[in-house]
Amino acid sequence: MNFENILLEKKNAIAYVTVNRPKVLNALNMATMEELRAAFHDIKNDKGIRVVIFTGAGEKAFIAGADISELAKQDAVTGKEYTHRGQNVLNLIENLGKPVIACINGFALGGGCEIALACTMRLASENAKLGQPEVNLGIIPGYGGTQRLPRLVGKGMAMQMVLAGEMITAQEAHRIGLVNEVTAAAELIPRAEAIAAKIIANAPLAVQYAMEAVNKGMEMTLSEGLYLEAVLFGVACATEDKKEGTTAFLEKRAAVFKGK
Repeated sequence: MNFENILLEKKNAIAYVTVNRPKVLNALNMATMEELRAAFHDIKNDKGIRVVIFTGAGEKAFIAGADISELAKQDAVTGKEYTHRGQNVLNLIENLGKPVIACINGFALGGGCEIALACTMRLASENAKLGQPEVNLGIIPGYGGTQRLPRLVGKGMAMQMVLAGEMITAQEAHRIGLVNEVTAAAELIPRAEAIAAKIIANAPLAVQYAMEAVNKGMEMTLSEGLYLEAVLFGVACATEDKKEGTTAFLEKRAAVFKGK
């Protein structure tokens, strides 16, 4: 697949997706969003890929936000369509069935912060800055920021970030639970690869079902979520991987999972 705005590389069961517009701090335009859609559909259908590592090109930005020149042209009708198209891409990332690790290597603002929120987990370099500054432009977050952010960090902190529009440091993002870990810039991708290796060693379907249980359960009552968990637990029990995993444990050997 040929892309102009992103890079897609696959190796060792990991897909590396990089927004590659460093001259504009990897700002998101709709062409980039459509390329991300195509890339993640390809990854979803590639059985050889188990984990995605998502980052931005260069040393300054993960994704510094939307392309303002494109955003400035939106009216009520096109703006609604604009956000729906973007939200659909982020929903694809969130519900990929494979973990997506965001490696936030600089500015993650507006749509960039929202893409990170849609990822399964977030690692940040020490120089990273995160924020939802849309109110400074007279708009609100449109790619899920008003919905995913409070679910992740709580209503109060989300309100402060969205209404003040201020950037926060990687360390503050870690304190409030917005990012999982903060590392030195040089260690960001290696740390993501280390986490990916642990995930890859586990049963593919179990990983997929566990993600589904968490993602869907967040939208349910506790009793509904527990029911979903029980159903997915039962489905996992019917897989060949469950038989292999339990047998390998009892035989004191490493399991060989096949995703079946």
